[in-house]
Amino acid sequence: MTEISLILFIAATFLLAGFVKGVIGLGLPTIAIGILGVVMAPAQAAALLAVPNLVTNGWQIATGPGLRAILIRLWPMLAGICAGTWIGADLLEQQKNGSATLWLGIALVAYALIGLKAAKLRVPRIAEGWLAPLIGLATGVATAATGVFVLPAVPYLQSLGLDKDELVQALGVSFIVSTLALSVGLLGAGALDARIAWHSALALVPALIGMVVGTRVRSLISPPTFKLCFFAGLLVLGLYLVLRAAPWSL
Repeated sequence: MTEISLILFIAATFLLAGFVKGVIGLGLPTIAIGILGVVMAPAQAAALLAVPNLVTNGWQIATGPGLRAILIRLWPMLAGICAGTWIGADLLEQQKNGSATLWLGIALVAYALIGLKAAKLRVPRIAEGWLAPLIGLATGVATAATGVFVLPAVPYLQSLGLDKDELVQALGVSFIVSTLALSVGLLGAGALDARIAWHSALALVPALIGMVVGTRVRSLISPPTFKLCFFAGLLVLGLYLVLRAAPWSL
């Protein structure tokens, strides 16, 4: 692949990933790492995502209804995400056979099918105190292994009974903390340097364009339609990860 072809490939990837994130509040790292994995190592793809992740999630947080309340409620999970990501800091560099990504995809598919069947997962408020740090820790380790911030944080946040805008803001908070924690790990592993950071900044442009369009689409849809898009998006992301990481695709 020539340099120009690679640049166009990366731009198209971030445009698509930004659009999906704008519609359902997640999917940027999942799609980008999955597609970029065709032409680069997972750790390189995760490093390229650093700036787009930070900015798009910052925007997602800023446009939400109540950041202070979200932070107060989620800080135990966020602390767990940092701890889990740093504990598993070397996992992304070591992953060669894609097994972690495969299991992540399978879990996403299972959760999406449950959601599409209208099964309601609810976490009692009294259980959040002890469950949130465990969810965060598990999410951090999964992030370190795959570069994707989805499980089990997304099902947990969806089970808190937030409305669509609160959920999107809570996802943004979770993802920006995961991005910062993963970036620290990538810096320590030598996968993120000034050159990669500059390339990551350039990738921000198509990601933002896609997100603007996707956010506009989200503003036009009803809560039931958003819920359908949310779980359908998770299902597609999960199937994509399975197909990319399954043994028969190697």
